[in-house]
Amino acid sequence: MRGVLSLISTALAAAALLCAGQVFAADKLEDFWSVGRPKPSPGFTLAPPSAFPVATSADALPTPKLRVPQGFKVETWASDVLDARMMRLGDKGTVFVSSLFVANRVYAIVDHGDRREVKTIASGLSMPNGLEFRNGALYVATPKQILRYDDIENRLDNPPQPVVVYDKFPGEGPHGWKFLKFGPDGRLYAPVGAPCNICVPDKNHARILSMTADGQDVRTVAEGVRNTVGFDFDPRTGDLWFTDNQRDWISDDMPLDELNHVTKPGQHFGFPYCHSGLMVDPEVGQNRSCREFVSPAALLGPHAAPLGMRFYTGTMFPQQFHDAIFIARHGPWNRAQKGADVAVAYLNDRREVLTVEPFLTGFVENNDYLGRPVDVLVMKDGSLLVSDDHNGAIYRVSATAEGSATLTR
Repeated sequence: MRGVLSLISTALAAAALLCAGQVFAADKLEDFWSVGRPKPSPGFTLAPPSAFPVATSADALPTPKLRVPQGFKVETWASDVLDARMMRLGDKGTVFVSSLFVANRVYAIVDHGDRREVKTIASGLSMPNGLEFRNGALYVATPKQILRYDDIENRLDNPPQPVVVYDKFPGEGPHGWKFLKFGPDGRLYAPVGAPCNICVPDKNHARILSMTADGQDVRTVAEGVRNTVGFDFDPRTGDLWFTDNQRDWISDDMPLDELNHVTKPGQHFGFPYCHSGLMVDPEVGQNRSCREFVSPAALLGPHAAPLGMRFYTGTMFPQQFHDAIFIARHGPWNRAQKGADVAVAYLNDRREVLTVEPFLTGFVENNDYLGRPVDVLVMKDGSLLVSDDHNGAIYRVSATAEGSATLTR
């Protein structure tokens, strides 16, 4: 089934990438992601995506091959969620799921206990990646707008027309897809990615913004942010933490993607001049120093593509995981060695990262993707949902009774 559907996905991929800013010529391929690519180079033939989302039937999912630490188990929670990306939990237990290049939909998943019902509540949107839920309303972000669907859990079968909250994002395809999160200050946070692989962005790009819930009073929270598709707020301090994807085409092993910690508004995290806190950019970093910028809180691996992240605020998992950060590493498209997992970053009382360790693995076999995690969501019972856009699936990780009581690092 997957082999047949991959033919369909190839056509969808081409159309989607055209929307994302790709330009085709008769004898070459040139667009934003290829800027900075050495010519010739072993990676010259690589192009995104190396594995595009398709629908995988429940019995063909890689769930039996996924691995978690002793004391945990992983199971399929939902399938038939084409291009499943970011997740948000409604007040009544509905899990809302976004999509990106292929589906251009927003889903609502209703848990009936023995089965999950997948409903499409919005379609025909442009890369509706960012989701947030607050006061009964679902917020959906496209590269250009933030929309709000009021009283959505009571209207899953007849969704209301959305209210436009904000419509002044630049709107480009390259790194234009959004992530949304309300902060403890009641403000809504959203990124505007760099419109390029590597370039000196203008003042409207490569940053994280915040605004009031009605889209007013827009402020810059962080600068020098190339492409963040995941952030969360520390439940202890209220500080913002975010993942960031670094530039391509320097080498297989550099730069290293980042986990960052905002300690005061307006900090600059290096892009495009410094990557990983370790190296100045060979094209635009002349006469600059990494000492000018905020260093990453942790490095997450070369081209690891860290996306969704959450502080663990549940009680099901053992104490060592409380207030740790779960991070979905989607995996590279332009690196010879593939890798994808859900990692966990452990913090100390000073809110420093002690270590980053794999937690949910098994997404790669024979250097080929079996799945690609995108986002993580802590459920009310303390279990962890993980979305997989490669298969259109959502997995559930839970602690066994034995693990909850005895698991230690």
